[in-house]
Amino acid sequence: MPMRDRRSILHIAAVGFAVGIVSPRLFAQERAAEALRPLTGGVAPIGKAERADRLRRAQAMMQREGIDALLVEPGASLIYYSGIRWHRSERLTAAVIPASGAPLIICPFFEKPSIDESLSIPADVRVWQEHESPYAPIADFLTTKGLAKGRIAIEESVRYFAVDGLQAALPAATLVRDPVTRALRMRKTAAEIALMQAAADVTMAAYRWTYPQVKAGMTPADIGALMSAATQQLGGKVEFNLVLLGEAAAYPHGSGKPQAVQAGEVVLMDCGCTVEDYQSDISRSWIHDATPTPQQRAVWKDVARGQAIAIEAARLGVPAGAVDDAVRAFYEQRGYGPGYKLPGLSHRTGHGIGMEGHEPVNLVHGETTRLDVGMCFSNEPGLYLPGVMGIRMEDCFHMTPQGPAWFSHPPASIEAPIG
Repeated sequence: MPMRDRRSILHIAAVGFAVGIVSPRLFAQERAAEALRPLTGGVAPIGKAERADRLRRAQAMMQREGIDALLVEPGASLIYYSGIRWHRSERLTAAVIPASGAPLIICPFFEKPSIDESLSIPADVRVWQEHESPYAPIADFLTTKGLAKGRIAIEESVRYFAVDGLQAALPAATLVRDPVTRALRMRKTAAEIALMQAAADVTMAAYRWTYPQVKAGMTPADIGALMSAATQQLGGKVEFNLVLLGEAAAYPHGSGKPQAVQAGEVVLMDCGCTVEDYQSDISRSWIHDATPTPQQRAVWKDVARGQAIAIEAARLGVPAGAVDDAVRAFYEQRGYGPGYKLPGLSHRTGHGIGMEGHEPVNLVHGETTRLDVGMCFSNEPGLYLPGVMGIRMEDCFHMTPQGPAWFSHPPASIEAPIG
Protein backbone atom coordinates (compact mmCIF):
# COMPACT_ATOMS: atom_id res chain seq x y z
CA MET A 1 0.00 0.00 0.00
CA PRO A 2 1.42 3.47 -0.85
CA MET A 3 2.55 5.48 2.20
CA ARG A 4 0.06 8.25 1.35
CA ASP A 5 -2.82 5.79 1.68
CA ARG A 6 -1.40 4.38 4.91
CA ARG A 7 -1.25 7.84 6.48
CA SER A 8 -4.84 8.49 5.46
CA ILE A 9 -5.99 5.22 6.98
CA LEU A 10 -4.20 6.00 10.23
CA HIS A 11 -5.76 9.47 10.27
CA ILE A 12 -9.23 7.97 9.99
CA ALA A 13 -8.34 5.44 12.67
CA ALA A 14 -7.33 8.31 14.93
CA VAL A 15 -10.77 9.86 14.51
CA GLY A 16 -12.33 6.64 15.74
CA PHE A 17 -9.87 6.11 18.59
CA ALA A 18 -10.44 9.70 19.80
CA VAL A 19 -14.11 9.03 20.42
CA GLY A 20 -13.49 5.51 21.71
CA ILE A 21 -15.59 3.70 19.16
CA VAL A 22 -13.35 1.91 16.68
CA SER A 23 -11.41 -1.32 17.15
CA PRO A 24 -7.78 -1.15 15.95
CA ARG A 25 -8.12 -4.49 14.17
CA LEU A 26 -10.50 -2.92 11.63
CA PHE A 27 -7.64 -0.83 10.30
CA ALA A 28 -5.30 -3.81 9.96
CA GLN A 29 -7.54 -5.37 7.36
CA GLU A 30 -6.26 -5.01 3.80
CA ARG A 31 -9.84 -5.03 2.53
CA ALA A 32 -10.67 -1.87 4.47
CA ALA A 33 -7.55 -0.18 3.13
CA GLU A 34 -8.47 -1.10 -0.42
CA ALA A 35 -11.95 0.36 0.04
CA LEU A 36 -10.51 3.72 1.02
CA ARG A 37 -8.36 4.29 -2.03
CA PRO A 38 -9.40 7.41 -3.99
CA LEU A 39 -12.02 6.83 -6.66
CA THR A 40 -11.75 10.16 -8.46
CA GLY A 41 -8.26 10.09 -9.96
CA GLY A 42 -9.55 9.73 -13.51
CA VAL A 43 -12.44 12.17 -13.19
CA ALA A 44 -12.53 14.88 -15.88
CA PRO A 45 -13.68 18.32 -14.65
CA ILE A 46 -15.86 20.49 -16.83
CA GLY A 47 -13.61 21.80 -19.60
CA LYS A 48 -13.42 24.91 -21.70
CA ALA A 49 -15.27 23.35 -24.63
CA GLU A 50 -18.21 22.44 -22.40
CA ARG A 51 -18.40 25.98 -20.96
CA ALA A 52 -18.19 27.46 -24.44
CA ASP A 53 -21.12 25.29 -25.48
CA ARG A 54 -23.09 26.46 -22.43
CA LEU A 55 -22.58 30.05 -23.45
CA ARG A 56 -23.56 29.26 -27.02
CA ARG A 57 -26.77 27.58 -25.90
CA ALA A 58 -27.53 30.35 -23.41
CA GLN A 59 -27.09 33.07 -26.02
CA ALA A 60 -29.21 31.19 -28.55
CA MET A 61 -32.00 30.91 -25.99
CA MET A 62 -31.63 34.57 -25.04
CA GLN A 63 -32.10 35.55 -28.64
CA ARG A 64 -35.23 33.40 -28.91
CA GLU A 65 -36.62 34.89 -25.71
CA GLY A 66 -35.84 38.51 -26.61
CA ILE A 67 -33.27 38.87 -23.82
CA ASP A 68 -30.37 41.26 -24.49
CA ALA A 69 -28.15 40.40 -21.51
CA LEU A 70 -28.08 38.26 -18.37
CA LEU A 71 -26.74 39.25 -14.92
CA VAL A 72 -25.23 36.46 -12.76
CA GLU A 73 -23.69 36.71 -9.28
CA PRO A 74 -21.20 34.30 -7.66
CA GLY A 75 -22.55 30.85 -6.89
CA ALA A 76 -23.38 27.72 -8.83
CA SER A 77 -24.64 29.57 -11.90
CA LEU A 78 -21.49 31.70 -12.19
CA ILE A 79 -19.36 28.54 -11.96
CA TYR A 80 -21.64 26.93 -14.55
CA TYR A 81 -21.06 29.66 -17.12
CA SER A 82 -17.57 30.94 -16.35
CA GLY A 83 -15.75 28.58 -14.01
CA ILE A 84 -15.32 31.42 -11.50
CA ARG A 85 -15.41 30.09 -7.94
CA TRP A 86 -16.03 33.08 -5.72
CA HIS A 87 -17.95 34.09 -2.62
CA ARG A 88 -20.64 36.71 -2.30
CA SER A 89 -20.02 39.79 -0.21
CA GLU A 90 -21.12 43.41 -0.09
CA ARG A 91 -18.55 44.07 -2.84
CA LEU A 92 -20.20 43.10 -6.11
CA THR A 93 -18.58 40.57 -8.40
CA ALA A 94 -20.74 39.51 -11.34
CA ALA A 95 -20.94 38.36 -14.92
CA VAL A 96 -22.98 40.04 -17.63
CA ILE A 97 -23.63 37.71 -20.55
CA PRO A 98 -24.82 39.53 -23.69
CA ALA A 99 -26.98 37.79 -26.27
CA SER A 100 -23.95 37.86 -28.57
CA GLY A 101 -20.26 38.35 -27.99
CA ALA A 102 -17.97 37.75 -25.01
CA PRO A 103 -19.29 38.18 -21.46
CA LEU A 104 -18.27 40.94 -19.06
CA ILE A 105 -16.82 40.08 -15.65
CA ILE A 106 -16.72 42.87 -13.08
CA CYS A 107 -15.00 42.65 -9.70
CA PRO A 108 -13.20 44.82 -7.14
CA PHE A 109 -9.73 45.84 -8.33
CA PHE A 110 -7.88 44.00 -5.58
CA GLU A 111 -9.80 40.75 -6.22
CA LYS A 112 -8.94 40.48 -9.92
CA PRO A 113 -5.91 38.16 -9.52
CA SER A 114 -8.08 35.74 -7.54
CA ILE A 115 -10.93 35.93 -10.05
CA ASP A 116 -8.51 35.27 -12.91
CA GLU A 117 -7.39 32.00 -11.29
CA SER A 118 -10.67 30.20 -12.02
CA LEU A 119 -12.01 32.16 -15.01
CA SER A 120 -12.39 29.54 -17.76
CA ILE A 121 -13.91 31.48 -20.65
CA PRO A 122 -12.83 34.40 -22.84
CA ALA A 123 -14.27 37.50 -21.19
CA ASP A 124 -13.88 41.26 -20.82
CA VAL A 125 -12.74 41.64 -17.20
CA ARG A 126 -13.23 45.10 -15.73
CA VAL A 127 -12.59 46.29 -12.21
CA TRP A 128 -13.97 48.93 -9.90
CA GLN A 129 -12.13 50.73 -7.11
CA GLU A 130 -13.41 50.99 -3.55
CA HIS A 131 -14.69 54.54 -4.04
CA GLU A 132 -16.41 53.73 -7.35
CA SER A 133 -19.76 52.24 -8.30
CA PRO A 134 -19.62 48.59 -9.45
CA TYR A 135 -22.54 49.33 -11.76
CA ALA A 136 -20.66 51.90 -13.83
CA PRO A 137 -18.62 49.32 -15.81
CA ILE A 138 -21.79 47.30 -16.40
CA ALA A 139 -23.65 50.36 -17.65
CA ASP A 140 -20.71 51.33 -19.88
CA PHE A 141 -20.45 47.80 -21.32
CA LEU A 142 -24.15 47.59 -22.15
CA THR A 143 -24.38 51.16 -23.42
CA THR A 144 -21.47 50.58 -25.79
CA LYS A 145 -23.34 47.57 -27.14
CA GLY A 146 -26.47 49.66 -27.65
CA LEU A 147 -28.32 47.85 -24.85
CA ALA A 148 -28.91 50.70 -22.40
CA LYS A 149 -32.64 50.34 -23.13
CA GLY A 150 -32.54 46.58 -23.51
CA ARG A 151 -34.17 43.69 -21.68
CA ILE A 152 -31.77 42.52 -18.97
CA ALA A 153 -32.51 39.16 -17.36
CA ILE A 154 -31.67 38.63 -13.68
CA GLU A 155 -30.55 35.14 -12.63
CA GLU A 156 -32.94 33.99 -9.90
CA SER A 157 -30.45 34.01 -7.00
CA VAL A 158 -29.11 37.55 -7.59
CA ARG A 159 -29.52 39.73 -4.49
CA TYR A 160 -31.87 42.70 -4.42
CA PHE A 161 -29.19 45.35 -3.88
CA ALA A 162 -27.52 44.28 -7.14
CA VAL A 163 -30.83 44.50 -9.01
CA ASP A 164 -31.56 47.89 -7.50
CA GLY A 165 -28.09 49.20 -8.31
CA LEU A 166 -28.27 48.00 -11.91
CA GLN A 167 -31.67 49.60 -12.44
CA ALA A 168 -30.40 52.92 -11.08
CA ALA A 169 -27.39 52.79 -13.42
CA LEU A 170 -29.55 51.87 -16.44
CA PRO A 171 -32.93 53.54 -15.80
CA ALA A 172 -34.17 52.93 -19.36
CA ALA A 173 -33.42 49.18 -19.24
CA THR A 174 -36.14 46.64 -18.51
CA LEU A 175 -35.12 44.08 -15.90
CA VAL A 176 -36.86 40.72 -16.28
CA ARG A 177 -36.85 37.21 -14.85
CA ASP A 178 -34.16 34.92 -16.25
CA PRO A 179 -35.79 32.25 -18.45
CA VAL A 180 -32.46 30.75 -19.53
CA THR A 181 -30.26 29.54 -16.68
CA ARG A 182 -32.74 27.23 -14.99
CA ALA A 183 -33.71 25.66 -18.31
CA LEU A 184 -30.07 24.92 -19.15
CA ARG A 185 -28.92 23.73 -15.73
CA MET A 186 -31.98 21.51 -15.32
CA ARG A 187 -30.91 19.33 -18.26
CA LYS A 188 -27.48 17.87 -17.60
CA THR A 189 -25.00 16.92 -20.31
CA ALA A 190 -23.04 13.67 -20.43
CA ALA A 191 -20.08 15.39 -18.75
CA GLU A 192 -22.26 16.54 -15.87
CA ILE A 193 -23.88 13.13 -15.50
CA ALA A 194 -20.43 11.54 -15.29
CA LEU A 195 -19.43 13.84 -12.41
CA MET A 196 -22.67 13.13 -10.56
CA GLN A 197 -22.03 9.41 -11.02
CA ALA A 198 -18.56 9.83 -9.55
CA ALA A 199 -19.99 11.64 -6.53
CA ALA A 200 -22.58 8.90 -6.01
CA ASP A 201 -19.87 6.23 -6.28
CA VAL A 202 -17.82 7.98 -3.58
CA THR A 203 -20.77 8.27 -1.21
CA MET A 204 -21.76 4.63 -1.69
CA ALA A 205 -18.19 3.47 -1.07
CA ALA A 206 -18.08 5.60 2.09
CA TYR A 207 -21.35 4.03 3.25
CA ARG A 208 -20.02 0.51 2.68
CA TRP A 209 -16.92 1.35 4.71
CA THR A 210 -18.78 3.11 7.53
CA TYR A 211 -21.76 0.77 7.96
CA PRO A 212 -19.94 -2.17 9.62
CA GLN A 213 -18.19 0.22 12.03
CA VAL A 214 -21.39 1.59 13.56
CA LYS A 215 -21.50 0.35 17.15
CA ALA A 216 -23.85 0.69 20.12
CA GLY A 217 -23.27 3.91 22.02
CA MET A 218 -22.07 5.93 19.05
CA THR A 219 -23.53 9.41 18.63
CA PRO A 220 -24.50 11.05 15.34
CA ALA A 221 -21.25 13.04 15.51
CA ASP A 222 -19.20 9.85 15.91
CA ILE A 223 -20.78 8.24 12.85
CA GLY A 224 -20.60 11.44 10.84
CA ALA A 225 -16.87 11.74 11.57
CA LEU A 226 -16.24 8.28 10.15
CA MET A 227 -18.37 8.97 7.07
CA SER A 228 -16.64 12.29 6.47
CA ALA A 229 -13.15 10.84 6.81
CA ALA A 230 -13.97 8.02 4.41
CA THR A 231 -15.56 10.41 1.88
CA GLN A 232 -12.49 12.63 1.86
CA GLN A 233 -10.10 9.69 1.46
CA LEU A 234 -12.22 8.39 -1.42
CA GLY A 235 -11.82 11.71 -3.23
CA GLY A 236 -15.06 13.55 -2.45
CA LYS A 237 -15.64 16.89 -0.77
CA VAL A 238 -18.04 16.40 2.13
CA GLU A 239 -21.28 18.34 1.73
CA PHE A 240 -23.35 16.96 4.60
CA ASN A 241 -23.70 13.95 6.89
CA LEU A 242 -27.05 13.82 8.71
CA VAL A 243 -27.35 10.94 11.17
CA LEU A 244 -30.65 10.30 12.99
CA LEU A 245 -31.02 7.61 15.63
CA GLY A 246 -34.06 5.88 17.06
CA GLU A 247 -37.15 8.02 17.40
CA ALA A 248 -35.25 11.04 16.03
CA ALA A 249 -35.45 9.40 12.59
CA ALA A 250 -39.15 10.38 12.57
CA TYR A 251 -38.08 13.99 11.93
CA PRO A 252 -36.66 14.28 8.38
CA HIS A 253 -34.07 16.94 9.20
CA GLY A 254 -33.28 15.90 12.73
CA SER A 255 -33.78 16.60 16.39
CA GLY A 256 -31.71 18.36 19.03
CA LYS A 257 -32.32 15.60 21.54
CA PRO A 258 -29.31 13.53 22.69
CA GLN A 259 -29.03 10.40 20.57
CA ALA A 260 -26.96 7.22 20.69
CA VAL A 261 -27.04 3.97 18.77
CA GLN A 262 -29.05 1.26 20.50
CA ALA A 263 -29.71 -2.32 19.52
CA GLY A 264 -33.09 -2.74 17.86
CA GLU A 265 -33.47 0.92 16.90
CA VAL A 266 -33.28 2.73 13.57
CA VAL A 267 -30.09 4.24 12.23
CA LEU A 268 -30.90 6.71 9.42
CA MET A 269 -28.07 8.35 7.48
CA ASP A 270 -28.48 11.04 4.81
CA CYS A 271 -25.13 11.90 3.24
CA GLY A 272 -23.72 13.65 0.20
CA CYS A 273 -20.48 14.85 -1.33
CA THR A 274 -19.23 16.94 -4.24
CA VAL A 275 -16.91 15.89 -7.05
CA GLU A 276 -15.78 18.72 -9.34
CA ASP A 277 -18.81 20.87 -8.40
CA TYR A 278 -21.45 18.13 -8.76
CA GLN A 279 -23.27 16.52 -5.87
CA SER A 280 -24.59 13.23 -4.54
CA ASP A 281 -27.42 12.73 -2.03
CA ILE A 282 -28.05 9.22 -0.67
CA SER A 283 -29.94 8.01 2.41
CA ARG A 284 -29.92 4.62 4.12
CA SER A 285 -31.90 3.22 7.07
CA TRP A 286 -31.44 0.02 9.04
CA ILE A 287 -32.10 -1.62 12.39
CA HIS A 288 -28.98 -1.86 14.49
CA ASP A 289 -27.81 -5.26 15.76
CA ALA A 290 -31.24 -6.89 16.07
CA THR A 291 -33.89 -8.68 14.08
CA PRO A 292 -36.33 -6.04 12.82
CA THR A 293 -39.74 -6.00 14.45
CA PRO A 294 -42.74 -6.70 12.22
CA GLN A 295 -43.53 -2.96 12.19
CA GLN A 296 -39.97 -1.96 11.32
CA ARG A 297 -39.85 -4.50 8.51
CA ALA A 298 -43.24 -3.44 7.14
CA VAL A 299 -42.35 0.27 7.10
CA TRP A 300 -38.97 -0.44 5.47
CA LYS A 301 -40.64 -2.54 2.77
CA ASP A 302 -43.27 0.16 2.17
CA VAL A 303 -40.54 2.75 1.63
CA ALA A 304 -38.69 0.40 -0.73
CA ARG A 305 -41.92 -0.06 -2.68
CA GLY A 306 -42.43 3.72 -2.68
CA GLN A 307 -39.02 4.18 -4.30
CA ALA A 308 -39.88 1.56 -6.92
CA ILE A 309 -43.23 3.22 -7.68
CA ALA A 310 -41.49 6.58 -8.11
CA ILE A 311 -39.01 5.20 -10.63
CA GLU A 312 -41.81 3.40 -12.47
CA ALA A 313 -43.79 6.65 -12.69
CA ALA A 314 -40.80 8.71 -13.89
CA ARG A 315 -41.31 8.60 -17.64
CA LEU A 316 -40.33 11.13 -20.28
CA GLY A 317 -43.07 13.70 -20.81
CA VAL A 318 -44.81 12.97 -17.51
CA PRO A 319 -45.41 15.99 -15.21
CA ALA A 320 -42.97 15.87 -12.30
CA GLY A 321 -45.87 16.12 -9.86
CA ALA A 322 -47.31 12.84 -11.13
CA VAL A 323 -44.36 10.95 -9.63
CA ASP A 324 -45.20 12.29 -6.17
CA ASP A 325 -48.89 11.55 -6.71
CA ALA A 326 -48.16 7.91 -7.58
CA VAL A 327 -46.15 7.32 -4.42
CA ARG A 328 -48.65 9.11 -2.21
CA ALA A 329 -51.53 7.06 -3.63
CA PHE A 330 -49.73 3.85 -2.66
CA TYR A 331 -48.95 5.12 0.82
CA GLU A 332 -52.57 6.08 1.37
CA GLN A 333 -53.58 2.56 0.40
CA ARG A 334 -51.22 1.37 3.13
CA GLY A 335 -52.97 3.58 5.68
CA TYR A 336 -50.60 6.54 5.78
CA GLY A 337 -51.53 10.19 5.27
CA PRO A 338 -53.70 11.22 3.54
CA GLY A 339 -51.63 13.67 1.54
CA TYR A 340 -48.77 15.13 3.54
CA LYS A 341 -50.26 14.29 6.94
CA LEU A 342 -48.41 12.17 9.48
CA PRO A 343 -47.81 9.34 9.96
CA GLY A 344 -46.70 9.14 6.35
CA LEU A 345 -44.65 11.00 3.76
CA SER A 346 -44.53 14.56 5.05
CA HIS A 347 -42.32 16.00 2.32
CA ARG A 348 -42.02 15.80 -1.47
CA THR A 349 -40.92 12.56 -3.08
CA GLY A 350 -37.79 14.16 -4.52
CA HIS A 351 -35.91 17.26 -5.57
CA GLY A 352 -33.75 18.28 -8.47
CA ILE A 353 -30.01 17.90 -7.97
CA GLY A 354 -26.82 18.84 -9.78
CA MET A 355 -24.31 21.52 -8.86
CA GLU A 356 -26.51 22.22 -5.85
CA GLY A 357 -28.06 19.63 -3.58
CA HIS A 358 -31.51 21.04 -4.16
CA GLU A 359 -32.34 22.44 -7.59
CA PRO A 360 -35.51 22.92 -9.62
CA VAL A 361 -37.67 21.10 -10.33
CA ASN A 362 -39.13 18.95 -7.58
CA LEU A 363 -41.08 15.72 -7.59
CA VAL A 364 -43.94 17.33 -5.69
CA HIS A 365 -47.71 17.47 -6.05
CA GLY A 366 -48.80 20.12 -8.54
CA GLU A 367 -45.47 20.46 -10.39
CA THR A 368 -46.35 20.61 -14.09
CA THR A 369 -42.85 20.64 -15.60
CA ARG A 370 -42.53 17.55 -17.76
CA LEU A 371 -39.66 15.14 -17.31
CA ASP A 372 -37.03 15.48 -20.01
CA VAL A 373 -33.69 13.94 -20.93
CA GLY A 374 -30.88 15.12 -18.63
CA MET A 375 -33.08 16.00 -15.65
CA CYS A 376 -31.78 14.63 -12.35
CA PHE A 377 -33.76 13.93 -9.18
CA SER A 378 -33.57 12.41 -5.74
CA ASN A 379 -36.03 9.60 -5.03
CA GLU A 380 -36.70 9.63 -1.27
CA PRO A 381 -40.28 8.79 -0.29
CA GLY A 382 -39.62 8.29 3.42
CA LEU A 383 -42.18 7.32 6.03
CA TYR A 384 -42.20 9.08 9.38
CA LEU A 385 -44.02 7.91 12.51
CA PRO A 386 -43.53 10.57 15.25
CA GLY A 387 -42.84 9.06 18.63
CA VAL A 388 -41.84 5.76 17.04
CA MET A 389 -39.36 5.91 14.15
CA GLY A 390 -38.71 7.00 10.58
CA ILE A 391 -37.37 5.20 7.53
CA ARG A 392 -35.89 6.91 4.48
CA MET A 393 -34.07 5.42 1.54
CA GLU A 394 -32.82 7.89 -1.04
CA ASP A 395 -31.15 7.32 -4.37
CA CYS A 396 -30.83 9.75 -7.26
CA PHE A 397 -31.59 9.11 -10.91
CA HIS A 398 -31.33 10.88 -14.25
CA MET A 399 -33.60 10.80 -17.26
CA THR A 400 -32.23 9.17 -20.42
CA PRO A 401 -33.89 8.71 -23.82
CA GLN A 402 -34.89 5.25 -22.56
CA GLY A 403 -36.25 6.47 -19.21
CA PRO A 404 -34.82 6.84 -15.69
CA ALA A 405 -31.37 5.50 -14.77
CA TRP A 406 -30.05 5.21 -11.21
CA PHE A 407 -26.90 6.91 -9.97
CA SER A 408 -26.97 4.53 -6.97
CA HIS A 409 -29.16 1.46 -6.65
CA PRO A 410 -31.61 1.01 -3.78
CA PRO A 411 -30.79 -1.66 -1.21
CA ALA A 412 -32.31 -5.10 -1.65
CA SER A 413 -33.57 -5.73 1.88
CA ILE A 414 -33.51 -4.54 5.45
CA GLU A 415 -30.91 -7.24 6.14
CA ALA A 416 -28.66 -5.79 3.39
CA PRO A 417 -29.53 -2.09 3.83
CA ILE A 418 -26.65 -0.38 2.03
CA GLY A 419 -26.70 -1.88 -1.46
